[in-house]
Amino acid sequence: MTPPIRLFLIDDHTLLRRGLVALLSQHADLCVVGEAGDAGQALRQLPQLQPDVILLDNHLPGVRGIDAIAGLREASPASRVVMLTVSEDSDDLATALRHGAQGYLLKTIDGDLLAEAVRRAARGEPVVSPEMMGKLVAAFQSQGAPEPAPLPPRTRDGAALAPVAARRGRAARNRTRGQQQGNCPHAGHCRNHGEDPCAAHPAQARPELAGAGGGVRLRPAAWRCRISY
Repeated sequence: MTPPIRLFLIDDHTLLRRGLVALLSQHADLCVVGEAGDAGQALRQLPQLQPDVILLDNHLPGVRGIDAIAGLREASPASRVVMLTVSEDSDDLATALRHGAQGYLLKTIDGDLLAEAVRRAARGEPVVSPEMMGKLVAAFQSQGAPEPAPLPPRTRDGAALAPVAARRGRAARNRTRGQQQGNCPHAGHCRNHGEDPCAAHPAQARPELAGAGGGVRLRPAAWRCRISY
């Protein structure tokens, strides 16, 4: 036979604890092995009991239930902590889940539904009261959508700048071209005048029209270099 699920109750109201013990004991697969009125009492008992599920109220003397979750899980690592509270605060819900609670149930839950939620929690399934599901979704959505990727930098006229890899590729090609230009006999002169040093330069002057008289005379090739600003 499968051993019963072992429960531990933490609530500061003795009458409520007695009612939970009577309610849960009606199910043969559930067994309450201990109870406490606050987190301090629970921490003294849990290392020896090591229950399967801890039902934890939030409004406790001294330390709130949601703030005690981490210590309870450390004292009994195999236990699943399920909040059983009257608090419908979405911040309490989010904090409990962040601290490692397996579920969050309201005390208005029906007895049979509570027993079923305990079984599911013991199997490692998350359990949340239906009334809190909408708040759980809202709390998740309030964290905001991821920011879009930044746009690439643009020039003054709005054109997108080339990626870094492309710019580096052009720079490498320019360096190679500069090394090639170092062998050009006209490189120094034409760099000063904005010309392409590797453009073809005639070895001799060529005839060009000069003056209004329509005569032909020779101009040195260097005179044809364009000046760029």
